[in-house]
Amino acid sequence: MSFMRPLGNTGLTVSALGLGTVKIGRDKGVKYPSSFTIPEDKAVVELIARARDLGINLIDTAPAYGHSESRLGQLLTQRQDWIIVTKVGEEFDNGSGESHFDFSPEHVRNSVERSLKRLNTDYLDCVLIHSDGNDMAIIEQGTLDALNELKKAGLIRATGMSTKTVEGGITTLQHSDIAMVTYNLQHHEEIPVIEHAAAHHKGILIKKAFASGHLAGDVADPVQESLNQILGTPGVGSIIAGTINPGHLQENVDKARIACGEQ
Repeated sequence: MSFMRPLGNTGLTVSALGLGTVKIGRDKGVKYPSSFTIPEDKAVVELIARARDLGINLIDTAPAYGHSESRLGQLLTQRQDWIIVTKVGEEFDNGSGESHFDFSPEHVRNSVERSLKRLNTDYLDCVLIHSDGNDMAIIEQGTLDALNELKKAGLIRATGMSTKTVEGGITTLQHSDIAMVTYNLQHHEEIPVIEHAAAHHKGILIKKAFASGHLAGDVADPVQESLNQILGTPGVGSIIAGTINPGHLQENVDKARIACGEQ
């Protein structure tokens, strides 16, 4: 397994570790074990440059991440070097610190157009539905269909959903390119989705690989063990790991490369 790997049959090649950007845009209503301060522009620019130097080419954002999209649009240079993943469906209100959901096809179109402007780009590599847990109900109201129409129009290169159920994940892969699923040392329930993707050449992105900082276990290094497990699973494209700490980023990439057999 290589650190750079195909994302199913999308034609996109992604780094085994992607940079999640919740913490550059939102510090309310998040589930991390310790508090943090949203970094200044200079620190974000340095973090992005460090990620690129380490071989990361995948960056993950969402409207639900507060100001993340807008900040990336201002601070992300060399657009062609990056695979940008963003989402639709969940809206975050910075004032109240709360989210609400809208999966209507009309909102999907408006959200994608807004993301293009915020991210200062004329195309999005991947757009995923930000599920509230009701995966099948979302699919049944035409949300994926709306994304696929925008793909046909050339605004999106790959579509899918960040799912929360096995049925939703497999159905997503039957109607789109990518599923983002939870997988770590304590959570194996969604492995059937990964197996389906491997069998049908679809893309898989992994969220909560470190259990949002709550990863534990009776092994010496739970992070390394989780990376070994996930990146050794056929069908996995990339793990999205959010950090604003350059040292943590370096450690995670080093461990991911070990898991890929590159060190």
